[in-house]
Amino acid sequence: MKKTYKIEVDCANCANLMEDATKKTEGVANATVNFMTQKMIVEFAEGYDPKTVMPNVLAACKKVESDCEIEF
Repeated sequence: MKKTYKIEVDCANCANLMEDATKKTEGVANATVNFMTQKMIVEFAEGYDPKTVMPNVLAACKKVESDCEIEF
């Protein structure tokens, strides 16, 4: 299942780092962070609930940029 989220990211490099961090999060099959559109597309692994995975994704992104916000 793929879902799109609004994300606040300050620079393109941070977006790339957040994308990498998201891909390493358990329950995420793939992810794309677009700095220009301020959107994140997350493809969840089979059997994982987005509501339980997204807080972990946010925590991973906050390690890259502490003021990051994701609307989910």
